[in-house]
Amino acid sequence: MDGRGSPTAVARAAKVATRAGQRVAMSADHTVVALAGSTGSGKSSLFNALTGTEYAQVAVRRPTTSRAMAVGWGTELPNELLDWLDVGRRHLIATDDERMQNLVLLDLPDHDSTEDAHRMTVDRMVDMVDALVWVVDPQKYADAALHDGYLKPLAEHADVMMVVLNQSDRLSDDQLKNCVKDLRGLLDREGLRASPLVATSAARGSGVSELRESLVATVARKRAMVHRLSLDVKKAAKQLSDDLGPKVPAKLNNSLKEQVIETMADAAGVGLVVDGVHDAWQRRGAALTGWPLVSWVSRLRPDPLKQLRLGALAALEHRPTEVNRTSLPKATAVQKARVDQGLRQLVDQAAQGMTPGWTAAVDRAAHGNEALLADELDTAIARTDLKVTAGAWWWVLFSLLQWLLIATVVGGLVWWLAGPALAASGFGIPLLSWYGVPAGVWVAVAGVLAGLLLAGVGRLLVNAGAKARARRARKELQAGVATAIESQVFAPVQAELDRYHRAQAAVRAALR
Repeated sequence: MDGRGSPTAVARAAKVATRAGQRVAMSADHTVVALAGSTGSGKSSLFNALTGTEYAQVAVRRPTTSRAMAVGWGTELPNELLDWLDVGRRHLIATDDERMQNLVLLDLPDHDSTEDAHRMTVDRMVDMVDALVWVVDPQKYADAALHDGYLKPLAEHADVMMVVLNQSDRLSDDQLKNCVKDLRGLLDREGLRASPLVATSAARGSGVSELRESLVATVARKRAMVHRLSLDVKKAAKQLSDDLGPKVPAKLNNSLKEQVIETMADAAGVGLVVDGVHDAWQRRGAALTGWPLVSWVSRLRPDPLKQLRLGALAALEHRPTEVNRTSLPKATAVQKARVDQGLRQLVDQAAQGMTPGWTAAVDRAAHGNEALLADELDTAIARTDLKVTAGAWWWVLFSLLQWLLIATVVGGLVWWLAGPALAASGFGIPLLSWYGVPAGVWVAVAGVLAGLLLAGVGRLLVNAGAKARARRARKELQAGVATAIESQVFAPVQAELDRYHRAQAAVRAALR
């Protein structure tokens, strides 16, 4: 999807995929839970209460946590994982309690710190840890910086988040009840109904055991990491799905493809070649089947196929490396406009419903090989065997008959003009007549009329053959043109459609 989808969505998906692969490779047994919160929420105090240590610095000066710190329970720390998280301060709490083993608890800097580096650390960790515990206090639990900056955008991750209302000792029972109710309602409206809410007091220890048990349960399920990564993937896939748009036809429209082929064939000069085949067949047929005394005139006209360097060239056996060129004129402005319109229609149909990035990719695929396509079309036309070199077998028969009739005419004229002299010389040639007209004249006239009649019949047959040859030539030429267009236009566009559908299938699979 690179270069086709939204750069933001594609970059996020790539980042999520990379991060997921790295996280799984680090340690699938450990569960990393981060305590995050605002300045003065008592986050570090709660961290100490949960760990039973004084590792987290607690002081009046704000902020007290400048770098992330980790505490792990078990026999050894997952140092490779902590290196990946870039957590330098780390402590191991040795324990035989299997419930606590493999839990890694992080104390993060304040998300609303005045230090940019602190906020950047929080933002980075929020994307990388397996579960999040957001610590708020009674005064700032509705702070917009927290809700708009983190909770709302992470609503899809509600299953791996928990919200802790700390410093509950500062409220009366009724105040605490109302505060918890208000915060619960706020979280529910923001899509965090699945996120548990716990009230604690790090100073008195109330709620700490309940919170610790929730963390233990998270570790026991051994699914926080996988679930978090799954949610990340689904969120990224949802963004890609929105960017992909609706389904589009899997294949190009055949009727539209035929229109494009016909338009490009016309622009490539197929019409001129077809007319040339028709005229060349007529010219060559007339020269052989016409009355010899006038048919020679047709030979004076130039052969249209030879002018286009077609016919005889295409009939030759081509070597694989041989490239033939025609002398067809370049496409006119009108023909080019029709080709552009046809390609636009093809792109519009193929990319209907696609987002601009994908539409642009389809357009590039349709127009990307224009320079090569022109050569391919010309070569396809040049190499098409037009079947006009040999002519029809009956042309020779008609030619023989015509010359026999010419001989008849000559014989009749000789009989008429030289007959009396030959008869007087004793050659014994009879001097016949019919209706007072010498027989030789009748023979000559009959020969002329028969020759003209034969030429007329031949012309009708030649014209019919020319039309048939022209139809066949158009079919063969369009087949060659279609092959070139298929490889240079349709195939690249279809490849984009296939890529689009594969992307949609992958996104649908990620969303399941």
